[in-house]
Amino acid sequence: MTQSELKDFLDEKVLQYNTLDFIESDPVQIPHLFTQKEDIEIAGFLSATIAWGNRKMIIKNSHRMMELMGNTPYDFVMSHSDEDLVRLETFVHRTFNGQDFIGFIKSLQNIYKNHDGLEALFAKHQETNSMQKSISEFKKTFFDIPHLARTQKHISDPLNNSAAKRINMYLRWMCRQDNKGVDLGIWKTIPPAFLSCPLDVHSGNVARKLGLLTRKQNDGKALFELDSKLREFDSTDPVKYDFALFGLGVFEGF
Repeated sequence: MTQSELKDFLDEKVLQYNTLDFIESDPVQIPHLFTQKEDIEIAGFLSATIAWGNRKMIIKNSHRMMELMGNTPYDFVMSHSDEDLVRLETFVHRTFNGQDFIGFIKSLQNIYKNHDGLEALFAKHQETNSMQKSISEFKKTFFDIPHLARTQKHISDPLNNSAAKRINMYLRWMCRQDNKGVDLGIWKTIPPAFLSCPLDVHSGNVARKLGLLTRKQNDGKALFELDSKLREFDSTDPVKYDFALFGLGVFEGF
């Protein structure tokens, strides 16, 4: 395929998969349960954090997280009691356990009380064409307060050459102005042009087959390579191609 043919092919796949039907089988459905900004962004952040493994299990456990917070995530983060936190101890999703969950709630409270919330914190260190430094700085602030060392592994640092798939997916949900109603686009301070593709095994394999990626590992260097190619296709909304790459990999076994 020529560059032009490849762009047309991917644009077609974006239209095919960036539809409301996508929500039914994706954890993006969790933030869609809410209408208040803070509820949406907290629900999105927590469900994106556990978005690895079996998708049905991710969705089931994300719903469980919301139930444990009384389906009012922002209110729970800001006004929970010690007794409320005890309820979270039973939670487990793969290696993310109840103690990690409790640590995340405390860190989120610190962010809303002392850093003007999630959007302000992510927006603070953004650079032209990249959110990777911003994600790294976010992680530092997130673990500013006393925490278990084990919990740190649940937020990636792109400056340590991680592809940070889950946080990049979360930023897509929050920032991408999507007229199809999948991504929520409630954050207006971060341009979609700065976003990175959530690179995982599916999107990575498809990208290699299409000649968009030569690097074998799905790491930070691979992400930079893929982002550079996708920005050639659409510099204002490069991350829309996540729908094409993911759809081709997961739904079509491309």
